Amino acid sequence: MGQLHLETLYDAFYPGTETVVKAIWELPKKPTSLELRLVWSTAGKGDRDLVIASAIQIADVEEFGSREITVQLPKGPYSFSGTLISVIWAFELVAFPSNESFRKEFVLGPNAQEVLVGGAVKSDL
Repeated sequence: MGQLHLETLYDAFYPGTETVVKAIWELPKKPTSLELRLVWSTAGKGDRDLVIASAIQIADVEEFGSREITVQLPKGPYSFSGTLISVIWAFELVAFPSNESFRKEFVLGPNAQEVLVGGAVKSDL
């Protein structure tokens, strides 16, 4: 079993800003490539959706290593929690061909805060 990690200076961001993500990996076998994905998903009642907002290929990798990657964050949708549904942003690091992955959730919103709708309680991200 390998390990994949992501490091950022912050866990909450303003829409449209840039951030640096440090991808760190230690895998039992050399991957053909890694991919850093910027994704958002819905959680709550109804169907769960997952959208890949952007993906950055990391080529020429060995079994272990690290890379710093500058990521342009989108303007939305905002992270929010409501009584029926929530939108959750995350960085995902995926190794190919094993599809082993690691996910780090973060907040994207005005004032770098989650939007709370309809009596929702602030989460501890």
